[in-house]
Amino acid sequence: MGGGSPWIPNMRLDLSTWEEIDAYLLKSKAVILPVGSTEQHGPLGIIGTDTLCAEAVAQRAGAISGGLVLPVLAYTPAPFNMGFAGTISVTEPVFAALVTEILAALAHHGFRQVYVLNGHGANLEPLRRVAAAQSALDIHIRSWWDFQSVRSLRDALYGSWEGMHATPSEVAITQHTHRIVDHPAIPAPEPLTAEFIVAHAGDRHGPPDEHRRQFPDGRVGSHSGLARPEHGEQLLTLASQACADEFAGLWA
Repeated sequence: MGGGSPWIPNMRLDLSTWEEIDAYLLKSKAVILPVGSTEQHGPLGIIGTDTLCAEAVAQRAGAISGGLVLPVLAYTPAPFNMGFAGTISVTEPVFAALVTEILAALAHHGFRQVYVLNGHGANLEPLRRVAAAQSALDIHIRSWWDFQSVRSLRDALYGSWEGMHATPSEVAITQHTHRIVDHPAIPAPEPLTAEFIVAHAGDRHGPPDEHRRQFPDGRVGSHSGLARPEHGEQLLTLASQACADEFAGLWA
């Protein structure tokens, strides 16, 4: 962050000084908090996928809107994936307590609005409970894939093969931003029924051993082999713009 004005749009909290945050608070009381996970994402998806997607969208949205972006939360609930090496899951109470502490610190410093940019389905229920218990802050929660423009592109690119986990859309974003996994081609997984999708929305999956038996390569109805880095660039552009527009409009 260079010289000149102490307040610089496109700020990241972790790359800012306390004086720059003081100056930001004179301009805005709103902040963006990206939240992801650390869990397996099938043979073609990297373990940090949810975190990296949320972080990339949040940081680009901050660049567009001038919003302050907090460091991403990477350790969140993913108990169903503990049967796969590398997954790090924390319990919902621990996650909720951490988010509550972070929000309390933000309120202490004078922030009043928090835009939570989510990248992991299992985060939603505890995040909503924490938000409902807040009185000092106005909290808005949005998953990056839920913007209409992003939904439309996901449907156009992948249709029902988007599935529920290790999706081609999220894998495509990390292919664009980080790496393409060198792996032999994989066939399409078993398609999911509409009933299964409804019953398991929000990552309501079974115990880890049972989950791995049912989905042995980690994909849940998602044909991640359809992912392409150019898709990821398009999805990231749409999600970032939609996030920036919503963030700027909520507390204008």
